[in-house]
Amino acid sequence: MGWYTVRVKDSKQAAEVAKAVDREFENSDYETKTALEAAFAQAWVKQIGNIALITALILIAVFFTILLVTGNTMSQAVRERTGELGVLKAIGFTNSQVLRLVMAESCVIAFLGGALGLGLACLVVHLVSKDLASMLPIFYFLPHYLLLSIAICLGLAVVTGIFPALAAMRLRVADALRRM
Repeated sequence: MGWYTVRVKDSKQAAEVAKAVDREFENSDYETKTALEAAFAQAWVKQIGNIALITALILIAVFFTILLVTGNTMSQAVRERTGELGVLKAIGFTNSQVLRLVMAESCVIAFLGGALGLGLACLVVHLVSKDLASMLPIFYFLPHYLLLSIAICLGLAVVTGIFPALAAMRLRVADALRRM
């Protein structure tokens, strides 16, 4: 047996109960080291390593990959539609209107992807947190992290959309129509 779970009626007596259990098995072949559940979970996580650093590094890699994929998608979308953008400019759209149109497309794509991902994350965390409540009582999704995630999605939209939008804005009508 690796470990036992002992429930106490009064949480204020948890330390006393832990000492009593340890005294019971003192000087035996099977000595115990009783700890509160939160302390046990924390010690167990520390055995794995610096979880916060590992998670942060994974998230940075994922964010950078998403940045590259989204930027490539937006650049390709503008390249494929140079003719249509030229027609828009020919019928009177200004450079700033074309810039706003491409930026709006970037924001919609990033917001839809972010909303889908965040919605799935909230659902999974809600469903899984009930089962993991005894081992990981801190497994939940705080509302301010949701707002931060939405802000990151919008930042991603601006960063990935600005360069294709500037390229679309600088597009000359004659060059665009020649590519059609």
